[in-house]
Formats: sequence, C-alpha cells, structure tokens
Amino acid sequence: MSDVTIRDIRVILTEPDGIRLVIVKVETSEPGLYGVGCATFTQRPLPVKVAVEKYLRPFLIGRNVADIEDIWQSSYVSSYWRNGGVLNNALSGVDQALWDIKGKMAGMPVYDLLGGRAREAAAVYVHASGREPAEVADKVSAFIDEGFHHVRVQVDTPGYATYGTKGLDKSTESARGSSGGPRNVTTWKKELTPGKRYAHPPGIFEPKPYMNSALGLFDLVRSQCGWDFEMLHDVHERIPPIDGVWFAKEVEQYRLFFLEDLFSPEDQEYFRIVRQQCSTPIAMGELWNNPHEVIPMVKDRLIDFIRVHISQMGGITPCRKIAAMGEMFGVRTAWHGPGDTSPVGHAANLMLDLNAWNFGIQEYAIFGERTREVFPGCPEVLDGHMWPNGKPGLGIDVDEELAAKFPHSKWEFGGAWNEIRRADGSIVRP
Repeated sequence: MSDVTIRDIRVILTEPDGIRLVIVKVETSEPGLYGVGCATFTQRPLPVKVAVEKYLRPFLIGRNVADIEDIWQSSYVSSYWRNGGVLNNALSGVDQALWDIKGKMAGMPVYDLLGGRAREAAAVYVHASGREPAEVADKVSAFIDEGFHHVRVQVDTPGYATYGTKGLDKSTESARGSSGGPRNVTTWKKELTPGKRYAHPPGIFEPKPYMNSALGLFDLVRSQCGWDFEMLHDVHERIPPIDGVWFAKEVEQYRLFFLEDLFSPEDQEYFRIVRQQCSTPIAMGELWNNPHEVIPMVKDRLIDFIRVHISQMGGITPCRKIAAMGEMFGVRTAWHGPGDTSPVGHAANLMLDLNAWNFGIQEYAIFGERTREVFPGCPEVLDGHMWPNGKPGLGIDVDEELAAKFPHSKWEFGGAWNEIRRADGSIVRP
C-alpha cells in the first residue's frame, strides 16, 4: 500500500481567453509528484477557492493519496449539508487531481485505471451558431468538411435574446457590460431614450418566437446540409413545460441526435409526457448536482443522454458510477463540455468517454491559443474525435507561471449568469 500522502492543496485562478477557470493542484509527500483537477464554477469562482483552501485543505492534509474513495466520501459529508455547485466543484478539483496522481504513480492513463478503453477516441460535437439560418448552415457545412459528424445548431431570434448564438446570451452587443460581463435589466431601462419605441430591449426572451426560429433553422439546415450528419440543439430549459412537449413533437421530423435541456430540473416530470408522445432523443443534466436527480430519470428511461457537468457533480469518482448506472438502462453519456470547462476538465471527460461502453457524445469547446499554452497536454481533436495522448494520469498540466499572467478579471455584477426576462419583466430560469 502506498504511503504517499497529501502535503498541500492549492487553487490556481486563471483566465487566458476570457473565461474564469479554477484549477486545484494537490501536492504530495513524494517530491515532484502532484495532480491537477478542474473546479471551475465561472459564476462563483471565489467561494470555490475558499471551500478548497479553508475547508478541504486542512481536512485532507496527511491523507493517503491512494484512498480516493474514502477521501471523496468523507469530504462529501464533512460539511454535513452536501451537494451544490460550490462544494461539489471544490470536491471535484481534489478528486480529479487524486486520479491524476494515481495514474502517474501507476504509469497509466486514468482510463486504464478504470478498466481500460472501450474505444480508441471519443466523438465530439461542435457549435454552429449565427444571426441567420443560412449563416448557421454554412458553418455546419464547414464543420462537416473538417471531419465533424455531430454539430449543435443555434440561431438568433430576431429582436429577442437567444441562447447560444454568440457565446453570449444576448441578441445585441449593447447587452454587454464594458467588462465583458452581463448587464442588469435595470441598466438598459435607464438608458432608454424618452419618446423612442423599443420593440424588444436586450435580454428579453419569448418562447413562441424562439421556437418558430429554431424550427425554421432545422428545416433549412436539413435542406442544405442533408441527413447524413448528426444535428443537435439546446433549448436551455427556458420555455414553459407544455410548450416543450409540443416542441419535442415538432422536431421529431428533423431526426435530431438529441434535444438538450428541454425542461428545467424543477419540471423534469414533464419528460414522462414527452416519452408518451414522441421519440425525440432527450439529453438532460447540466444543472444537476445531486445523484438523486439523476436516478429516476435513468431508471425510468426518461432521458437518452446523461448530460451532467463532471465538476458540478463532484468529479470522476461519482460520475464513473453514474455512467455505469446508465449502461444498465441503455442511457448514454454526453458530459457537459462548454468553454467554462477547463482543459483539465476536458481531459477528465475524455478519461470517462474512453472507458464507458455507453458513451454517446462529448461536447467540445475549441481552445484558444493562450489556453493551450497555459495547459500543455490539451486533448487533441482530429476528424471529429478527441484523442488521448497516452500519458499517465489525466495527461495534462498547468503552467503556473504563465497562468498567473492571466488573472481573473473583474466582471460586472460579479459575473452573475445573464439576466433574461420575459416581455412582462418576469425572470426566465436557465
């Protein structure tokens, strides 16, 4: 049994390409042996840092690094109240780093520690978005030419805020604050010119116009790009449940690979109604952080793809169990992998993607050049697949000196999630 112990745990905050990333580094009693893990919670990075350094660090120093399961279980209940984005991300950073260490000690990639590979590489999907359907279709064609077979499509709804079309949840540039963060609705109210009519100020969302524009997009993309690639779409949980039932039935004709986040976690019983009325494949889970939210959805086969964010759920340790449960019920994995998953998080995703027989698809965010420099060993994508580099552990590192050159910027309103409202002023849940 290994006698290597945890010597120190540190948090690295960096923002090389405009997204606030949180990395945990676990150092050991063995000189030069350490591991890194992703604990990125872009909207609340500082509470995660405090949770790691002020609570997990003193709790875990001196523990044997080999005891990942015991460390996870004891840390999970150490706060008494558990689950939630802050505590789970803090725990994930430590957990991923410990798997990284174990792989380095064994001289194996983490997927080998989990039982080996079920595939050579993991198929990924990329994002095609634009102001007009034709623009989106052109991007889809370009991605297909590059070798991608799975593409998520999103298009602006003219005059309204639309999710996923510009890397920002707003329909115009005026919806942004000067620091790059989201604006508060009160701000644009103060800026309105007296006597001038505003049809739909930035940040206003309405379900019917959104659904109509999305259906028009699907029709054009299928007409222009054909049926031999897999098309995906994200509703992002913001339409009334009964509208979601109708929408899932309408998109059935376009044979999506999956329709994502059709309902919010509060409304997920509506998936039972969808199952009774159509066969549109459903992906769900990025807002889940409690395994008890996952279990009924999987065991009753109400979803087709488990869509959880690995660091939001607590790391590799719980997610490998969730993947195994999905296999028993024919539910595939589709781990959340947007730009606010750090390259370390993407490396952790890849370890599970390669090991799990019931892998479905992996979301991929194309790394910026500065991000690739800060994180040597970023997973490589070729011909629409993410490939492992075969290095021990997670196969990735962080250049701390370079990371320090890109500190977290100060975001307006602390970096709060974009405030989207209905035309009557009521808030829309993401």
